[in-house]
Amino acid sequence: MSSAKTLIVITGPTAVGKTALCLDIAQHFGIPIINADSRQIYKELKIGTASPTSEQLQLVPLYFVGSLSLTDYYSASLFEQQVLEILSRQFRSHDFALMAGGSMMYIDAVCDGIDDIPTVDDVTRETLKRRLAQEGLEALVEQLKELDPEYYEIVDRQNPRRVVHGLEICLMTGKTYTSFRKREKKERPFRIVKIGLNRPREELYDRINQRVDQMMQQGLLDEAKALYPMRQMNALNTVGYKELFDYLDGRWPLEEAVERIKGNTRRYARKQLTWYKKDPQIRWFHPDDKEQIISYISQDYEQRNN
Repeated sequence: MSSAKTLIVITGPTAVGKTALCLDIAQHFGIPIINADSRQIYKELKIGTASPTSEQLQLVPLYFVGSLSLTDYYSASLFEQQVLEILSRQFRSHDFALMAGGSMMYIDAVCDGIDDIPTVDDVTRETLKRRLAQEGLEALVEQLKELDPEYYEIVDRQNPRRVVHGLEICLMTGKTYTSFRKREKKERPFRIVKIGLNRPREELYDRINQRVDQMMQQGLLDEAKALYPMRQMNALNTVGYKELFDYLDGRWPLEEAVERIKGNTRRYARKQLTWYKKDPQIRWFHPDDKEQIISYISQDYEQRNN
């Protein structure tokens, strides 16, 4: 595949304004959008993931939006495989492809490849499962902080599956989980241009708060009620749903649940930015700078092909 072929990657924290900008860029270049959001792929999670509207879906083709059910198995490894197949077809007729989203592991899987993580043995898995039940998540989080402080900084510390898996690898191998996630990058037969979107913190936080209020007006609580019987599924261990599940359990009033959604979303946005800032290949823009972004993509392409 020619080096002229370019994958445009647009990422940034939640609620920064990726969808609107990416629709404009996709229309400008006449290409579809490969959606790199690990939750928008599930058709049941429309409101709580701010999934593209039916009107937006009519503007350009979008891959990986509402294409699976919560009961379907999926992973970053499968995403990598399927996206590479899409890119192979896309680059036969176009010089550009566009991938956009905020799921850091999904984007890294396509750009760098999935790391070869050791398979956890049954003894370690059962031991950690028992410890989680007996000691609780907080104790395991503290041990992960001690054994792998770098992974501790970026992992969703409210997600038992990810915390436990990181700790399993640390205890089984005697090495940090992070060390297995830093293997040599896979070479891709196309160029990758990474664009990061960000806003001043107060502006981003205001957008997050407004979006949560909008989600509640759109029926997020009803969506959570419908999903409540499936609440133990990993895909539902997600900001927005887990706070409302706790409300439905009587743990706190609805107003507090909504405030917790806002606070946890702001915290997740900070975590995303921490992850992105480690990547020197990302060129940062304000989401309103559409013309500058398109110019940057076009100029980079021209320079590479002159």
